[in-house]
Amino acid sequence: MKKAASEILKSSKNALFLAVFLVLGSFSSLATALETPAKQVLLVDYDTGAILFEKNADELMPPASMSKLMTVTMIMDRLKDGSLKMEDTFPVSEKAWRKGGSKMFVEVNKRVAVQDLLRGIIVQSGNDACIVVAEALGGSEEAFAQTMTDRAREIGLEQSTFRNATGWPDPNHRMTARDLATLAKYIIKNFPEYYGIFSEKSFTFSKIKQGNRNPLLYSNSGADGLKTGHTEESGYGLTGSAKRDDRRLILVVNGLNSAKQRGRESERILEWGFREFDNYALFKKDQEVAKARVWLGAKDLVPLMVDEDLTVTMSRKNRRSMQVKLVYNEPVPAPIIKGTPVARLVITAPEMENIEVPLLAAENVERPGLFKRVASAIKYVLFGASAN
Repeated sequence: MKKAASEILKSSKNALFLAVFLVLGSFSSLATALETPAKQVLLVDYDTGAILFEKNADELMPPASMSKLMTVTMIMDRLKDGSLKMEDTFPVSEKAWRKGGSKMFVEVNKRVAVQDLLRGIIVQSGNDACIVVAEALGGSEEAFAQTMTDRAREIGLEQSTFRNATGWPDPNHRMTARDLATLAKYIIKNFPEYYGIFSEKSFTFSKIKQGNRNPLLYSNSGADGLKTGHTEESGYGLTGSAKRDDRRLILVVNGLNSAKQRGRESERILEWGFREFDNYALFKKDQEVAKARVWLGAKDLVPLMVDEDLTVTMSRKNRRSMQVKLVYNEPVPAPIIKGTPVARLVITAPEMENIEVPLLAAENVERPGLFKRVASAIKYVLFGASAN
């Protein structure tokens, strides 16, 4: 049996692969493709998870009010599982009422509806609203912060640690740009019924109208969320998302010098991402993409398929540098069971991590009778794999 056979598909049956070879591209050389004064940056494609640009994305940083996204997640989790309703009300403590910084302006000893508190946190960035929620759901802000950290681990935030519900400066209250992007994706994916709140440009409570601090909402970027942050230590930051047609990008920036610079850099980086990259749908689930030779089977070839839609994010500029290969141990011995991984699709390009996708047998291939097995073995010995 010939081992570790690797070939670029050549036959007319594989013309689709050759077409893919021409349109595929890479998102290589990203580190030098863009410069920004932001200290931490991550730009990621929502659907494919492709990293378009990153700078210190795993560096622990003070997230300021961007960590309120985790507070919001704790509320939305409960709304989704039915243990909380938008009409439910929470009491306002003196601690919440007295809290400084950005405020929703809740009144002490009053009760506030969850739907108002959500908007008070998302639109107005109210520290007081966060504490109302923390005390109602956790008993105390400290206990709630611990549940925030525990829940963060469950949804894939590997480095985030929370010490309060507001993002108030604390040396142990830290997140990374990557964790913030993961959290943004979690919110967008799991709470579509509430995500629209992030695009609301203003909210009025206690007869005080406040505008949303997200500068992207006032541009033509396609933005519809999520949250800004600022403290003296963190600088100006933003976790944002924008959608154009069927494509969505998530952006995290932090450590900028002013609100104006935050708005300008966020819009510029998003524009760069939409302009320089695109998503390419390569194959549909269960679509035949190639055939593999079979050893001692009732059929000489077995069709191969992907088990889920395959879409790749790539640079428009460098797309023709992409190479696509079919890799498998040739020939594949029968019997073969449908759905068994028998090959790999390997997509490569300079300065890009290889993309490897398993290819599954699209049908069963039984072993033939003794006579055909003997005849096939003789042909293989005499003529090699080309005899199939």
